[in-house]
Amino acid sequence: MFDPNRYDGRMPYRRCGDSGLLFPAISLGFWHNFGHVDNFQESRKMMHRAFDRGVTHFDLANNYGPPAGSAEENVGRILIEDFVCHRDELLISTKAGHDMWAGPYGEWGSRKHLLSSLDQSLRRLRLDYVDIFYSHRPDPDTRLEETMSALATSVHSGKALYVGLSKYPLKKLKKAVKILKQMGIRTLIYQPPYSILNRWPEANGILDWLQEEGIGCIVFSPLAQGMLTPKYLDGIPADSRAARPEGFLQTEQVEAQQEKIRSLGDLAAAHGMPLHHLAMKWSLRSSAVTSSIIGARNVAQLDDTLDSLKCPDLEGGLLEAIDAIAPIDKK
Repeated sequence: MFDPNRYDGRMPYRRCGDSGLLFPAISLGFWHNFGHVDNFQESRKMMHRAFDRGVTHFDLANNYGPPAGSAEENVGRILIEDFVCHRDELLISTKAGHDMWAGPYGEWGSRKHLLSSLDQSLRRLRLDYVDIFYSHRPDPDTRLEETMSALATSVHSGKALYVGLSKYPLKKLKKAVKILKQMGIRTLIYQPPYSILNRWPEANGILDWLQEEGIGCIVFSPLAQGMLTPKYLDGIPADSRAARPEGFLQTEQVEAQQEKIRSLGDLAAAHGMPLHHLAMKWSLRSSAVTSSIIGARNVAQLDDTLDSLKCPDLEGGLLEAIDAIAPIDKK
């Protein structure tokens, strides 16, 4: 069913910190385009195509959809119908912490929420365990010891092989990693947003610290929710994500970055590549970054983004030019 040559070297694999795991340089995420509102057969084709091209890591969260939970339900159906013989070739991650169900325990970082959510995710995914279970965001009102104890329990119970943290600021990240270590659990990986237009993991010293600690880093939104694609070079198209009233990307966000986007587009064109290929190669330029998570609407878009790996590595002069256009914000 799948390409027998999927591990022929086209997809580079990168070690996750100093762990025993290797991740594909590009991972497939299910934040958008895999919910019940989307075309199920296209979702299935994208998972098949990704695996055929060596993508062995699928990244989910409890609330991905829409509606919330539906991405896990759809992926679970595809896994049980098409991938059951390949489970041990895959890394499957999920997360808990954002708003998921009604009532006081439907979000944040309590043991109640995290462990209940993990059980729900496993049922939707039709799996006995996930490879990585994340705390999706820090909880300002719950002690880190409680949140980390839930992650530790997920491993001790066999429902997760590893644990990760997402979007924690450096001070809280350091404390969380220390608490987990005291509980006998090593933090495998950290997941922040990261792109040419959003360099806060660099500005705050997170990438350097993760590398010192031997913790992997998998970044999301390397294309800044589509801003670092040719789509927004000439304004905001009527059918674009930014033109819709709902969602995370808003018109004013694009407008605020328009000058940088156009300058980066010109720079990419001068070096013979499309803007999104430049942005993907940039997101992987650091040895601190294990993998970069992409989303895709269809197989053609998936193939196009994966083809960015064929581009040459970015050299010093080009990196300096990118820095001049979009410098690190040290505030």
